[in-house]
Amino acid sequence: MPLIAAGRFVAYGPSHWAVLGVFAIGCAVLVVLGRGQREPGTGPSEQAKGFGRAYALAILFVMAGTQVHTLLPQEWRIGGSLPLQLCDVAWLTAAGALWTLGRRWYALTYYWGLTLSVQGLLTPALNGGDYPDIDFLAFWGMHLMIVWAAVYLTWGLGMRPDWRSYRFAVAVTVVWAAGAFVFNEIAGTNYGYLNDKPTTGSALDLLGPWPWYVLAEVVILLAGWAAITWPWTRVRREPPTAR
Repeated sequence: MPLIAAGRFVAYGPSHWAVLGVFAIGCAVLVVLGRGQREPGTGPSEQAKGFGRAYALAILFVMAGTQVHTLLPQEWRIGGSLPLQLCDVAWLTAAGALWTLGRRWYALTYYWGLTLSVQGLLTPALNGGDYPDIDFLAFWGMHLMIVWAAVYLTWGLGMRPDWRSYRFAVAVTVVWAAGAFVFNEIAGTNYGYLNDKPTTGSALDLLGPWPWYVLAEVVILLAGWAAITWPWTRVRREPPTAR
């Protein structure tokens, strides 16, 4: 029996604001930490590589535990226990990006983390218990670690996306969406909210009924990802200012 009884989670209730506060503090700490681990002209330092691998192992440890919990007989449900949500893939790519500092791993972490996972922070589809319920901890732990990884790698270590990264992320996302949609049709599930909107409120409520909200979401994602790619590529291509 838990020491603290968990009530029902309410978006923008006290626990949600507390999580957003922790998120902001974590972002600031990771940016400062990452900048201190840079080595000008040579890339990430050995300290950065060591921290990245420790962070990746922490993600794997936390998420493996929560995944095992969802597979227990009393928790199992086909519509929520399988790791088929995009965030279930995103935490793996975040761990891969932190471990390898590879461009493709980073690309997926950047685009998925700074758009879709951020949406999860702002409009959480968490239809369950409040803190300290395990579903609450699993949901927020996953989303925070993904977005923090993207922030650390981008504004901390100084990794940057480009148009090749953009095309790669779009292609992988299309493959995931096609697979999730087909599985949803066969199994009667709704992973990725590709076949229906979430039962909790979300930004998708503003985009009309199915399938129009899916098409609108595709357009918004393509435009949004282009918008967060262009500034980095523009900075690289600007000629030096005359003195």
